Amino acid sequence: MTFWYLLGYSLSKAIAKTFFNYRVIGAENMIEEGPCIIAANHCSYLDPPLVGVACKRAIHYLARKSLLDVPILGPILPELNVIPVDQKNADRSALMGAIRVVRVGGAVLIFPEGTRSPDGKLQPAQPGIGMIVAKTGAPLVPVKISGSHEAFPRGSRCPRPRFVTVSIGKALSFDFDGEGRDFYQNASDRVLDAVAAVKRN
Repeated sequence: MTFWYLLGYSLSKAIAKTFFNYRVIGAENMIEEGPCIIAANHCSYLDPPLVGVACKRAIHYLARKSLLDVPILGPILPELNVIPVDQKNADRSALMGAIRVVRVGGAVLIFPEGTRSPDGKLQPAQPGIGMIVAKTGAPLVPVKISGSHEAFPRGSRCPRPRFVTVSIGKALSFDFDGEGRDFYQNASDRVLDAVAAVKRN
């Protein structure tokens, strides 16, 4: 971990436990070494750090390219393993960046829905994660985040103290053999089904 990643990791963990009574279920299912794709539902800006602190190792994240222009925060984001995504254009460079991370033995967090849910319910999957899974063949860890929508919903300006749980399902291997948008979309749908199936005990 870089200095900034370790600092962000420590602060995020402290804040999560203090304000959100944060807990992790199924921590033993997380892959802590070797190539790995982590797939989670997405309801809040809180989701990336909430999943990040559920891992003992540094992971990579996809985030809006515009965040790099934010004063103070922007220059630090590359140190936090952020892979910028240009949402205004068909940006395959971010997906290829994620694929490179996984191929060299790293872990990357992907939200199959592509953006935050407006109501806390799962939204349709986008084809991006299907492409990453198909091209890397890496194991996938499905994760379900509960409570982040209530804590910091889309459109809210300030988070609220709520109970937040990150449930980690058993790693899965998908035998995908194909390419093209329709194929990747089908693969993404299967990944999202795996996320939906994770149980909160």
